[in-house]
Amino acid sequence: MTWQGPAEVAGTPVRLHAAGRWEPVDGRYHWAGRIEPEPRVARLLRAGRRDVEVRIGDRVAPARLTEVDPWGGVRITGVGPPPWV
Repeated sequence: MTWQGPAEVAGTPVRLHAAGRWEPVDGRYHWAGRIEPEPRVARLLRAGRRDVEVRIGDRVAPARLTEVDPWGGVRITGVGPPPWV
């Protein structure tokens, strides 16, 4: 299951590319992706904030910012139902 499109991360409009899979080892759905370069989100991560909410339409899911990539995008992960379902 994948998503490419607009989203909101920590109140900031972004463009998100993400995919997920069911993990049989722990019995939960894991998803991860990349937020296209958005300086406000990168600043949050550099300031130490990792836990955020991702909103797509009226769906919200908890997520974790993991790293800023070499192109200025931010990697993001989540466990549980993704916000695009």
